[in-house]
Amino acid sequence: MADASKSTIVLPFDSAAIADAVALVAAGQPVAVPTETVYGLAADARNPQAVARIYAAKGRPDFNPLIVHVPDLAAAETLGVFGAVERALAARFWPGPLTLVVPRTLDCPVASIATAGLDTIALRVPGHRAMQALLAETGAPLAAPSANASGGVSPTRASHVLASLDGRIALVIDDGPTTAGVESTIARVKDGAVEILRPGPVTVDMLAAASGLAVSGVKGSKIVAPGMLESHYAPGKPVRLGASEFASDEYGIGFGAVAGDYDLSASGDLTEAAAHLFDALHAGAASAKPKIAVAAIPFEGLGAAINDRLARAAV
Repeated sequence: MADASKSTIVLPFDSAAIADAVALVAAGQPVAVPTETVYGLAADARNPQAVARIYAAKGRPDFNPLIVHVPDLAAAETLGVFGAVERALAARFWPGPLTLVVPRTLDCPVASIATAGLDTIALRVPGHRAMQALLAETGAPLAAPSANASGGVSPTRASHVLASLDGRIALVIDDGPTTAGVESTIARVKDGAVEILRPGPVTVDMLAAASGLAVSGVKGSKIVAPGMLESHYAPGKPVRLGASEFASDEYGIGFGAVAGDYDLSASGDLTEAAAHLFDALHAGAASAKPKIAVAAIPFEGLGAAINDRLARAAV
């Protein structure tokens, strides 16, 4: 099996490569796999530490919501709430390069780090045989942003993945160049219209014809606006950062040697801390204590993203 402690292994797409990838995903490791749009860095979306490893491998500067890939509409409806328009769009464009943003189901098992703590989820049914094979064999919803270092050009070949992630991940499945070559269109239904949140292969005219609704133009380059994210992170009570100890009226979120009511990582592991961050904030918001305090987190690596989100929560 591929070993993440060594240089990244590249295997041509076949059943043996998929079996290797399945074992890695089961072990909580991300693997690079082609879709019809770009190569994605896929991990079990239900496993918060696996999703955190996607961010760590990419060097992603913040916890943007990730697209969760599923094999079909039936699987999507176990994770998100679909109305008639969303179903019509799914029937027309799935499998394919359209991502739909819908409310999470109440019992959605996807880790909150994959949705950046939001109550919505971005879902797509990919059309590529490699990603579909991985979905079938893992039986898991797969979070999968583009398989490249954050800020770089999205990869459309296995060689592009290696150019930025060699040694950071264990395995790349090579099934040649992707066909669409650009990321999926991201859209949501809101106020009786369809909003495009990121342009892609599915165009305004295509969405209008399939939905029968007005389609507004591009609203931004991300799934939701930064202002919405900032508002969501606020837990509704005062948040004190950089705490070395906790007062009796504070719900303590600990890290490393500073233990609290909820410990992000007792060992001081930033990947583990990132995986637990949103759950900790939710727990603090739900606690009887009127305030929240968070132990100091180093700014190195994923610590920069953790501190960014904590600073927003403390606004």
